[in-house]
Amino acid sequence: MIARYSRPEMAEIWEDRHRYRLWLKVEMAVCEQMVELGLIPLEDWRELKRQVTSLLERGGVDPVRVDHHEQITRHDVIAFTTAVAEEVGPVSRYIHFGLTSSDVVDTALSLQLQEAGERLRQAIEALLVVLERQADRYKSLPTIGRSHGIFAEPTSFGLKFLGWSCEWRRNLTRLNAALAGTRFGKLSGAVGVNPHYGPEFETKVLARLGLEREPVSTQVVPRDRHAELLMVLALCGSSMERIVVELRHLQRSEVSEILENFKKGQKGSSAMPHKRNPISSENLTGCARLLRSYAQAGLEDVALWHERDISHSSVERVVFPDATILLDYALDRLTRLLGGLVVKEQEVAANLERAGALVFSGHYLLELVKSGATREEAYSWVQQCALSSLETGQSFLELLGQHVEIQGRISSARLLELGSIQHQLRYVPEIFRLAKEGRSPVGAGPVR
Repeated sequence: MIARYSRPEMAEIWEDRHRYRLWLKVEMAVCEQMVELGLIPLEDWRELKRQVTSLLERGGVDPVRVDHHEQITRHDVIAFTTAVAEEVGPVSRYIHFGLTSSDVVDTALSLQLQEAGERLRQAIEALLVVLERQADRYKSLPTIGRSHGIFAEPTSFGLKFLGWSCEWRRNLTRLNAALAGTRFGKLSGAVGVNPHYGPEFETKVLARLGLEREPVSTQVVPRDRHAELLMVLALCGSSMERIVVELRHLQRSEVSEILENFKKGQKGSSAMPHKRNPISSENLTGCARLLRSYAQAGLEDVALWHERDISHSSVERVVFPDATILLDYALDRLTRLLGGLVVKEQEVAANLERAGALVFSGHYLLELVKSGATREEAYSWVQQCALSSLETGQSFLELLGQHVEIQGRISSARLLELGSIQHQLRYVPEIFRLAKEGRSPVGAGPVR
């Protein structure tokens, strides 16, 4: 991912130097288990451990040296082990003993995904804090609802944030489950039959790394696990776009209910100085498109030939760093956008006032049905009044009160009650209460 859309902490997880540290961590975990089996003499193990510790203190395996050897060997893992041998000396012969490349690469990838997942988990939790704060702040602010882009019934401005909050809690649950699904490694050899070490050895090594053993592997960990994670990241993108599409609409000049935070010195347009564009919302819409494309790539990687081919490798070198780095960036930008959002409460009230009493037409329809009218009759009577109000500008409530069929069925006092914001939003507090009951607190951590 380009630097513009990268945060340093997440980007570092995917740097070559860190990847080689994880490869070495896997190799050393295998060696440590070999010591327990008597396959490495204790004196050699001490020397190996001393040399590797010194190497890590010096910054780890040098990517430049790995690149140098890869130009010759045309094999990244052999280039890595050769670079390690240069630094560690003769005791490096125990490194990569009985392993195939994917034993190291796939197991280390699982460790990388857990690290990246933890960063994403923290970013979602930070987003949830802002969403829930804004939901509470605007809980009692009435606003016109819209369906199909047209004025519908009034709603609570805070319900927008509360609904997004509930969705992101679901995303957090999905992320935890998908990360648990990728918390698997394999050390089962070239075709998955553990020809050099048994499953018990494999299980013990992986436990040292905080991973579980893939029950039945080939040369690789099955890629349905990885595809599931990428689909969750894609869904996070769509949830993000759901929010920013709403924010983009509400910032249109004709609506003008909110504004993105605009810092001193910021410019909206190179040609029109008056512009204050929704750049963050539009940027995040584009990020969502990318995140969904990575999921498609992950799905294509599930079907590999026989016990393994290499077609997934080039895809994963791009999609895992890009998807996690981009979502991390996008979540941070969305959190800052929502935290600094300017809600123009006077414009919200003005749009609600402009909608008028017409938006309560559904209440009058149901009240007439309750009085004994058929639904078809009631709909026709209310619609006659609504259309007449739109065409003539006459008060909708007056037309309802003057309608021959409605006069005897709904009193003037009841007309006013059914057309009030208090009546419309009377259950909003209960919706808030029920939405908050029984949910896990932010910061509860992964579901194990």
